[in-house]
Amino acid sequence: MSSSTVNQFSQSCIYERKSRFMKWLTKIFKGNRGSPRGQQPQFLGDENMVWRAPVRTLDDRSKASKEKEELDRATAVSLSEDLKRPGYKCRTDNDEDLERSLNHDLSSSSYPPYPPPYAPSYAPWEYNPRSYRICNGCHGDIGSGNYLGCMGTFFHPECFLCRACGYPITEHEFSLSGNNTYHKSCFREMTHPKCEVCFQFIPTNAAGLIEYRCHPFWSQKYCPSHEHDVTKRCCSCERLEPWNARYVSLGDGRSLCLECMESAIMDTGDCQPLYHAIRDYYEGMNMKIEQQVPMLLVERQALNEAIEGEKHGFHHMPETRGLCLSEEQTVTSILKRPRMGGREVVGIRTHPQKLTRKCEVTAILVLFGLPRLLTGAILAHELMHAWLRLKGYRNLSLEVEEGICQVLSYMWLESEVMPGSRDMPSTSTASSSSMSSTKKGVKSGVENKLGEFFMHQIAHDTSPAYGGGFRSANEAVNKYGLRCTLDHIRLTGSFPL
Repeated sequence: MSSSTVNQFSQSCIYERKSRFMKWLTKIFKGNRGSPRGQQPQFLGDENMVWRAPVRTLDDRSKASKEKEELDRATAVSLSEDLKRPGYKCRTDNDEDLERSLNHDLSSSSYPPYPPPYAPSYAPWEYNPRSYRICNGCHGDIGSGNYLGCMGTFFHPECFLCRACGYPITEHEFSLSGNNTYHKSCFREMTHPKCEVCFQFIPTNAAGLIEYRCHPFWSQKYCPSHEHDVTKRCCSCERLEPWNARYVSLGDGRSLCLECMESAIMDTGDCQPLYHAIRDYYEGMNMKIEQQVPMLLVERQALNEAIEGEKHGFHHMPETRGLCLSEEQTVTSILKRPRMGGREVVGIRTHPQKLTRKCEVTAILVLFGLPRLLTGAILAHELMHAWLRLKGYRNLSLEVEEGICQVLSYMWLESEVMPGSRDMPSTSTASSSSMSSTKKGVKSGVENKLGEFFMHQIAHDTSPAYGGGFRSANEAVNKYGLRCTLDHIRLTGSFPL
């Protein structure tokens, strides 16, 4: 081979290497895919001259192998860093297959891989545009506008609403109950108890706890202070007087709520039909009272004076409301129904009446101004005292006598509130009241509720004689019947077990 030929060959090799390097740079900036695998003809200078690349020497192969290892390492580092960036998916089996395929393509080519700015379209990252957020209120796309984040969800500002009032929450602080949001003021209105007397939030005590009183039957919640201030309490149903309503004063220190006032019995004449109806109730149970025992409706003072003159009167309550007299006395009774003058009764006319002893019972006294059902319950109780005395029941213990009298009072109330519960006669049609509905024997829901309350009072009385005695007597009557229980009391002076 001539020297000119050698020089030409050497120059062509050098040119080919420069050409390969230039093509490598071109691929970097233009993002081309590269040439096909294998050796391809290289165009050198003149189009008519075609040369093949010479076979590489051992030194060239080792150098290319080192370059390949460095490129593979750089590719692995680049991929690992990219996968750590936010927005990339976790690696999956498909990703590993894709990476192996990519490495195979890189290893089969002597050209360097594409740098990250020109990464292929299948790169494992995920793009979440801001407009992808969905409002949890209207379920619409939030888009690029303002939004609120709460509980892991998003809201339009106008969709972040208070569960109680329905208006948007614009304050920096709000209350959260479960998954529901509230204005702090609305949440307090909804959860903090209010006094049903003064209608203010019930204050906390020294320990920071909300302390209030609650009626066991009516569930009336009120501040503890109202038990000691001037707040009035109904002498019939025991509810405290709310500030937006005024109770009626009966003129003797007692007050009556408007619901109890609707069926209140105010004078002796008004009470006579009810009294005779209850006597008929006794007769319907084969417990007829033969003697004509007078019944008088009296004021509080007259009842207290009669109690002092009675040697054997039994009473445990601070406010005694009925009495069965056995002694001769002069009692002042209410002759005519008083008038209403504003928020109090006026024009009470009384009449002194001398009671003579014609039998074991001289009279039955009942406090005026009480609702019809409570007046009837008192009459039923006192009539049982009269029946026991007239039938010769002597020397009974306080628990036995008061207990069986309370049973008769409870049974009468039960017949009025729940007719047919014990197959006992009802006195509704013979009732007396100023209200036309009760005169016709039709009780309102309010009056029925009062009757249930009076039954509740009897059943839950805490005194040994009236409460304990009632429960023992009621158990015996339910087990053996009223007649057998009375016969056992006559013989033994106690309740049957």
